[in-house]
Amino acid sequence: MVNIIYPYRNRDLNHVLNSFESLKDQTCKDFEVYFVDYGSDLEISEKLIDICKKYPFINYKYYSVREQPWNKSRALNNVISKLDQGFCFVADVDMIFHPNFIKHSIELQEPNKCIYFQVGFLSSKDNAKGKKFKNFKNYKKSNNEATGLSMFPVHILQKLRGFDEFYHFWGAEDTDIHVRIKNAGYQLEFYTEEILMLHQWHPSYRSKESSELTSDLQISGIISINQEHLRFAKQNISIQVNPNHWGKIMLETQLEELYNHKLDIELTNEKFLIDDLLYGQLPSMKNRFFKVKITKSPMVNSLAFRTKKFLSKKALDFYTLKEVNDMLLLHIISFYRDYPYYYKIIDSGNAIEFAVKFK
Repeated sequence: MVNIIYPYRNRDLNHVLNSFESLKDQTCKDFEVYFVDYGSDLEISEKLIDICKKYPFINYKYYSVREQPWNKSRALNNVISKLDQGFCFVADVDMIFHPNFIKHSIELQEPNKCIYFQVGFLSSKDNAKGKKFKNFKNYKKSNNEATGLSMFPVHILQKLRGFDEFYHFWGAEDTDIHVRIKNAGYQLEFYTEEILMLHQWHPSYRSKESSELTSDLQISGIISINQEHLRFAKQNISIQVNPNHWGKIMLETQLEELYNHKLDIELTNEKFLIDDLLYGQLPSMKNRFFKVKITKSPMVNSLAFRTKKFLSKKALDFYTLKEVNDMLLLHIISFYRDYPYYYKIIDSGNAIEFAVKFK
């Protein structure tokens, strides 16, 4: 038996269909799919529900976290924390599976060994729709640094408290779990005997990073921060993570509570106001709701302010809203990610709204 987990948000639905079709064609049917829709846009989730209904082996679950940053680790942990032992495979909607993938995966299962698989990368010219696995011939192969497609004994992941939920956006969570598995003394094997998966082409996610404030939540330099967090795990021989809890995702009812709470405070982007929010107000809050709106001060564009700056006279200092975004989001994923919260860019990119329920 293999429990296959897909973490997902707003990805190509054609890729999803191609992946599901390859599972439908498996020679061994001893598997179950958990599809965790971690906050897709509602119009996409509605289409996904219709798609998943066509495949009886799929368990689809939607979570209303579209106004939280993408967190693959938490999406995976939500399933892993509830599994009754056995084995799980971390999938990707870009994967097209060999018809014997499940059969071979079961044959490879050992109670204290994790397996990760070599993958064939298709090009942008390859159209996977309706094409049989055996008909793909010319593709590049991954090396042992590609750690994302892995099969784990569930008891190992549960002992390590799952994937590290500090990693947000697209980071190093896959490599991190491999590092901690080896640190804990378990076996880890890279399977290269044959290609059992093909990766459908898509543009690089790094190319989507913007230096401007957009409604698509981002933090400048987050990939470098994630890599440094991974380096720390290697150097300090980390094993267990997520000390408070793991795999718990905000519920729709909690989101509604946040929506219904009135605005507590409205700030501008003056440096002393933002610094006080981050280092003075937020750390002191307990057992309460808090909602803040941050806007760009009209003084930034005033003639008096620009004149003082030009003459190097003393004037108020301001963060850009992009700088506020990066600082506040990084604080949230570092210190408040376990609380119910939402975070969104509003007023056509001219304001930030953040609401949280402190414990």
